[in-house]
This record gives sequence, structure tokens and C-alpha cells, in this order.
Amino acid sequence: MWNWSGSDLKLRLTLRVAAVSMLCFAAISGYFLIEADRAVHARIDAVADVAARTLELQQSKIQWLNNARSEFPDLEGVAASVMAPGLCLAFRSTGGEISQRFCGGAQTDTAAPPQAFAALYRRLFDPGRETVRPVVSRGQAIGEAVVWVDPAVLTAEAWHDAGRLMAVLMMTLPLLCGLVYAALARALRPTRQIRDGLERIAAGDLAARLPPFDLAELSAIGDVFNQLAERLATALSDRNALTQKLILVQDEERAHLARELHDEFGQSLAAIRALAASARLTAAQDCPPLLAECDGIARTATDMMETLRGTLFRLRPPDVDELGLAASLEGLIAGWNGRSRGQPRFEIALSGSFEHIPSSVSANLYRIVQEALTNAAKHAGATRVMLRLQMREAASGGDSDIVLTIDDDGRPGDPEGDRQVKSGMGLLGMRERVAALGGRLSFKSGRPDGSSLRVTVPVAAGADAAPVERAA
Repeated sequence: MWNWSGSDLKLRLTLRVAAVSMLCFAAISGYFLIEADRAVHARIDAVADVAARTLELQQSKIQWLNNARSEFPDLEGVAASVMAPGLCLAFRSTGGEISQRFCGGAQTDTAAPPQAFAALYRRLFDPGRETVRPVVSRGQAIGEAVVWVDPAVLTAEAWHDAGRLMAVLMMTLPLLCGLVYAALARALRPTRQIRDGLERIAAGDLAARLPPFDLAELSAIGDVFNQLAERLATALSDRNALTQKLILVQDEERAHLARELHDEFGQSLAAIRALAASARLTAAQDCPPLLAECDGIARTATDMMETLRGTLFRLRPPDVDELGLAASLEGLIAGWNGRSRGQPRFEIALSGSFEHIPSSVSANLYRIVQEALTNAAKHAGATRVMLRLQMREAASGGDSDIVLTIDDDGRPGDPEGDRQVKSGMGLLGMRERVAALGGRLSFKSGRPDGSSLRVTVPVAAGADAAPVERAA
């Protein structure tokens, strides 16, 4: 009943307070009705006692004076002093006959109660029951003094009292709810700061902290929040440092593997080509039928050398520090266009100056582009891949940003492409490199016109250089 998903806490608490208040008003109303019923019957009992004693005195007087002509019973005096609206006073003989009766009229200005209330009141309180007191003369009962109140009058009075309580409830309950809601809104105002802090943490702002609050519970939450934010910032810093070390180790391992392949496998292939050339010379003189096999061995060795060169280029790219990021990327694009022969076609657009970029930023951006181009070319079925690199200067003399965007028109939601993004270095490796640089990465796949990778990396402000605009 009370678990409303997504409802406002202040509204829920206010409604609960309103429900409890209504229950309290109902209990108070019931208490007043019970007390009113007790008071009415206590008055009826007192009237019955007075009437019975008065009748007994009248009977004793008649017997003492021996005056048979005196009227008995005579309840007029009692009725004049105790009569009230709806009250009935009567004398009933031992034979059950009513000898005399007086009843007060009902008030004409009292509104008739609803039938449901009247039925409920009569069921709970039995307002029409009689109070009977015996009238005794010379030790024998000669009749009874009977007192009761008209049930309609009692029900109308009870409804009148309940109506006043309901009017008070109708006036005070909205005021109470408003005051409770305002108090809760003021008390829970710090929850907005807590929510804003959580949103900042979720957005990557680990410097978010909460101020101390007046409420002890909220202050405890703020302290835990600040401790978790600080630990998360420390853990992320350690993770970035470890990632940088792992990336450095990975690059060193790739460079070592490239040297081993070049020195060992490359030399072996060169020797095979030399031996094939020597064998061809010998075959040309002594065994001409072997010329075709010698030429096949030489072609196979040449193809393996080309494959080895491509592998070495991917393992150990050109020195970005010497060539610069822009020239290295242009060379990478040219290499892809040469190998793909126009399917897909790779394009590059550079905007800004990239000559004063730290070597770590240049190397990581090159690796990110290298992996992204491989995914787009081999696993997305793209026909056109566009690389954009922009140096975005800071507006107030702070750090600049490098914005890298790679768009392709590959098949949306291609399962093979999705698997490749997750395999090897893939998107996870890109995210690790970007996180190590303190940047942001977003990848959108399944668009109608292909996929888009966007990387933003901060760069410390350096010496000014003339911007360039190039496109290939």
C-alpha cells in the first residue's frame, strides 16, 4: 500500500502523517462519543433515582395523611426540574401499564444525521434503552419509575458533535499536511546535494565532495561519500599509473619482438632468397627444369618478406617523436590506402598544431588510431573511413584538448565487428589508453550510417605554433 515506486519521499511521508492524523481524529471522535453516551446514561440514572424517591415520598405522604384523594403518581414536579429535549419520564405499574408520562420535544434546528451514521450509532450504543427504578411502599413494589431518551434525539446530538470534530479535522488536516511537507522539504534539502554529488561522481568528477549537514544521519552519509570518493580517486590514480606501466611494457615487448623477427626471421628469409637465386643460377646451367621451383621459392620468400614488413610496421610503428603525430598518421593512412587499393578508402583531416604534444600522448593516440582503423577496415565492411584530428585551444589559458574522431560507414550492428572490438586490444584497450591520459572515449555503433569513435585528450599548454589545415 505504501510502496509507491518512484514517488516523492516528502509526499509519501506527508500522506502517512495525514493517515495517522485521521486515525487519531477517528479515535478522539470515538472517545468523545463514548463519553457523551456515558454522560447521558448517568444523567438518566440520576433522573430515575430522583423520580423513584419522589414517588415513594408521595406514597408515604398519602398513607400518613390517609388521603386517598391525593393524586398518585405525580411526576410533574420532577419533570419540570429535569426535563430536557428528548427525555421521557414515566411511571409503570406492576401490571405493566403506564400511568403517567412526560416527554420533552426534540430540537427543531438539529440536522438529521445520515442513515449510515444513525444505523452505526444505534448498533454501537443502543441509545433507546430504558433506565428502570422500582417504587417501593411498605416493603412492596408498587411500580417502576422509567426514564429514557428518544433515540433520534441522541443520534442527532451525536452527529452534531461528530460534525464539529469533522469540521475541525477538515480545517486542521490540510494545514498540518502543509506544515509537515514544508518541514520535510527543509529537512531533506541536503539530499539534492547528495544526488548532485553522486551524479558528478558518475560523470567522472572524482573531486566532488559533500559539505557537512545539520542532520546527523545525512552527515554520516556525507562522510562515507567523501571517503569513498577519495578512495575511488586514489584507486583510479593507481590504476592509471599501472595501466601506463603495462602499456609501456607492452610497447617494449612489441619492440623487442619486432627486433627479434627482423634479426632472426628476416635474416633467414633473406638467406632463403639468396640461396634461391644461387640455385637458379646453377639450375640454369645444369638442370633447366628446376628453374620454376627456384623462382617459386624466391617468390614465396619475397611474399613472406612483405608480410614480415607489415607485421614489423604494426609492432614497431615509425618513430612518432621524430616524425610527429601528424606526419605519422598521414603515413599510416597512406599505408592503409596502398594496401586496401581503395576498398575501403581512408581519409584524414588535420586541424591545428601538433608539434608540441608530449610523446606519451602522441604514441598512445597513434596506437588508438591504428587499432580503430584495423577494426573499421577488417571487421565493419566499411567503404569509407574518415579520420579527423583537431587541436582545440583552451578559452582561458588552461590546457588544450586533442579531439580524435574516426567515422566509418560500416554495417550497423555487425556481429563480427562487435566481436573484434572486444577482442585483442579492441575497445577495452583503447579505453585503458585514454583513461591513462585522463581523457574521454565514446563509441557509437549501430547507427544508420555506420559507427563513430570519439576521443578527447587534455594536453598541457605549450609554446604557440602556427596552425595548419591539411586534408588527404
